[in-house]
Amino acid sequence: MNNQTTTATDPRWEHCLRMISSNISREQFDTWFAPVGFVSYDEDGQMLTLSVPSPFIREYIEEHYLRLLRAVLQQQYGQGVRLRYEVKVDAINNISTREDGTARSTSTSSVVRRDGVNASPRALQHLDSQLKADYTFENFVEGDSNKLPRTVGLAIAQNPHQATFNPLFVYGGSGVGKTHLVNAIGLRVKELHPELRVLYVSAHLFQVQYTDSVRHNTVNDFIAFYQTIDVLIIDDIQELATMQKTQLAFFHIFNHLHQNGKQLILTSDRPPVALEGMEERLLTRFKWGLLAELEHPTQTLRRDILCYKIRKDGLRVATPVIDYIAANVDKSIRDLEGVLTSLMAYSVVNNCEIDMALAERVITRTVGVSKQHAALTIDEILMHTCHFFCIDRDDVLSSTRRAPVVQARQVVMYLAQQHTRLSTTKIGAFIGKRGHATVIHSCQAVTQRLQNDEAFRQRIAELEGLLTQ
Repeated sequence: MNNQTTTATDPRWEHCLRMISSNISREQFDTWFAPVGFVSYDEDGQMLTLSVPSPFIREYIEEHYLRLLRAVLQQQYGQGVRLRYEVKVDAINNISTREDGTARSTSTSSVVRRDGVNASPRALQHLDSQLKADYTFENFVEGDSNKLPRTVGLAIAQNPHQATFNPLFVYGGSGVGKTHLVNAIGLRVKELHPELRVLYVSAHLFQVQYTDSVRHNTVNDFIAFYQTIDVLIIDDIQELATMQKTQLAFFHIFNHLHQNGKQLILTSDRPPVALEGMEERLLTRFKWGLLAELEHPTQTLRRDILCYKIRKDGLRVATPVIDYIAANVDKSIRDLEGVLTSLMAYSVVNNCEIDMALAERVITRTVGVSKQHAALTIDEILMHTCHFFCIDRDDVLSSTRRAPVVQARQVVMYLAQQHTRLSTTKIGAFIGKRGHATVIHSCQAVTQRLQNDEAFRQRIAELEGLLTQ
């Protein structure tokens, strides 16, 4: 009479492993199947239970080796064999979760020990969130260019379990406040929900950690750690472009956190549509929640930021000097802070007031911004470009696809991006109500042609000379 359940070891599973190893490389087998262990086989129910060290291993096997696994199991255990996993969630206490083996299974039953006794995972160790304590909402000055992302950030901090803004994908140019905003969200979450695990990490550090985990054969621990986070903040996600293996690890982390109602917050210097080298399935997930653009600060916001920092540092700066700085330092908030720090240093060292002459000298030395550059508008760029290419303004703003018009339209968008601080959204809206994706494509097309077409490069240089006269 056959036993109801086979436990401990099973020659049939050992034979399955030998068959699998003969069909894939040694490295693949050691990485994905060597950690898999036999638990039991229920003869009556034809249920094979295997142990895997992490959800990441299970997901990867079923995504890449399901057909092979199914074939060898059916050969050894029969056509009706079913598969179930015990996934380790706590190696120290030997706690696992049981999951049915299907192509896209995400359902998980209650947490059980290997002996079948119900258990709860042990308390997780204290986590250093890596947040910058001085990047708060209190000193994140609100203006028209950042109102939406700031408002959404506050909403997430109040209720990090809501799904409406998950993930939050914040994008914008360098120095517009992305890092400040996401740190402010993390700090407010910790203040309002101290029980949650919040982690801020740059994409570069994430990549370094993943590479180290591969080198030390601890990828499972790397994945398992990130899957314990309640609010995961990754800065400069564009740095993972072309890093295919790191993207795969992040894909599984993203899926696990999102499916379990954990908040993801990502920043980038460009929108998902412009992230070349990023897997399509990740780009799709980036768009599940909210895409929020942090635009270059308006002159009003720049002035408000200056006033706030001047009050905070106890400085005395005349209103005309503040207005001059706000009008001429228009690239980023980081530049504003740099100019103000330099002004304070010059004032202290030379024992002089911060007047207009000092402001002009410091701005020229630190950011090199001229009043002419700051005053250039997209309307002027459009006018000069149309005159230069002998194209009618209305044609550029229309939907016509005639080649000369398309060229002039793309050049206008490119020059507007180079010589103004308008967002791609506002540039597109001005040029015939086009979307920011069109602007990005146009700028990329002009940039590529500048690299490959000497005559075109000379013509654009001539046009830029006219603009800056």
